[in-house]
Amino acid sequence: MKSTQAPQKDGPRINREIRVREVQLIDAEGQNRGIVQILEAQQLADDAGLDLVEIVPTANPPVCKILDYGKFRFLEQKKAAEARKKQKIVEIKEIKLRPGIDDHDYGVKMKSVMRFFEEGDKVKVTLRFRGREMAHQELGYKLLERVRSETLPFAKVEAEPSMEGRQMVMVLAPK
Repeated sequence: MKSTQAPQKDGPRINREIRVREVQLIDAEGQNRGIVQILEAQQLADDAGLDLVEIVPTANPPVCKILDYGKFRFLEQKKAAEARKKQKIVEIKEIKLRPGIDDHDYGVKMKSVMRFFEEGDKVKVTLRFRGREMAHQELGYKLLERVRSETLPFAKVEAEPSMEGRQMVMVLAPK
């Protein structure tokens, strides 16, 4: 039979969950008390009406602090939410072209590409060949070279033009 293990709790261990003999203690005022026995540290936390929280479990001995655990968790969640709000997820937007694209249609597609770069997204330019167009792949390379030269001031080529079946693909990223 397999032994059932207690489920791992996320977050730091608190109070009686801390199972070491001695800890590096920081009291409620932020003063370093040095290395003290776990029972003494727990008694100090109980006297102050606060919790003993393991801050650095990897240290030897572990660093524990006397504080209000509810308030500590609230502040940690607030920091995490702030960090999530600031990060930008880079998406890859795709623009599909054809070798015989008209100048006006090309201009419309390039406006979209510029908008994607302003939003901070990468752009995958896909050039699709149909039927006999496969015999004139040099037209596709010329078109992708034109896209590259027009986006050069605000984008860099992340993946050079390459053939993938019946389509030629190039990936651009904002500078």
